[in-house]
Amino acid sequence: MMTQEQCTHRNNVQSSEKPQVYKVGIYGWRKRCLYFFVLLLMILILINLALTIWILKVMNFTIDGMGNLRITEKGLKLEGDSEFLQPLYAKEIQSKPGRPLFLQSSRNVSVNIVNSNNQLLTQLVTGSSGFKARGKMFEVKSTSGKLLFSADEQEVVVGAERLRVMGAEGAVFSKSVETPHVRAEPFKELRLESPTRSLLMEAPKGIQILAEAGDIQAICRNELRLESKDGEVRRPGQRLKQEN
Repeated sequence: MMTQEQCTHRNNVQSSEKPQVYKVGIYGWRKRCLYFFVLLLMILILINLALTIWILKVMNFTIDGMGNLRITEKGLKLEGDSEFLQPLYAKEIQSKPGRPLFLQSSRNVSVNIVNSNNQLLTQLVTGSSGFKARGKMFEVKSTSGKLLFSADEQEVVVGAERLRVMGAEGAVFSKSVETPHVRAEPFKELRLESPTRSLLMEAPKGIQILAEAGDIQAICRNELRLESKDGEVRRPGQRLKQEN
């Protein structure tokens, strides 16, 4: 049991003690550093925003595209000169209606067609050394769709009405030539020559050699023979002159 004096002393001690208050937060140099970092972050955000607005203005960014590049319903539209530093993949490339399309390169321009396995099928290369095409078949057609020239591994077809050779030495064929008509230009001579081998002309229904306004010469080193296996050799001319 506590006496009355002990209870009185305890009450006096409790009343004499003051309550302690604990401060919660950042104070002093920590608070100043926090404000400094917040201010620095705001400055960086403003600088980033200003640079973004400047880039958008310089690059001419709009809702329709960027600079000379416009996004349309049919695809991308480029206005003016454009330079591609990497390969360009596109389904279709065309110019404005009534305007030409220019492809320019300091080295060469290559067009490659590949299959699903990335194997080369057709290639078109234009460069300083010349023009090269690689493929199974090459065709040239007129505006009306008529075949003018065709080439593959088996044959070369010239679909034009006339093939003209402008070289001074004419045309040289290492193999046989099949044609229904061979003629020279007006007022020019026609020569069929084989310098080191024989010259053979064959036709199942006959061969006609005609010179309407000139002479026909057949010159050989050894013998000249005119032979008909089943028919006759005729001389319908009025005169026959023989010279030794």
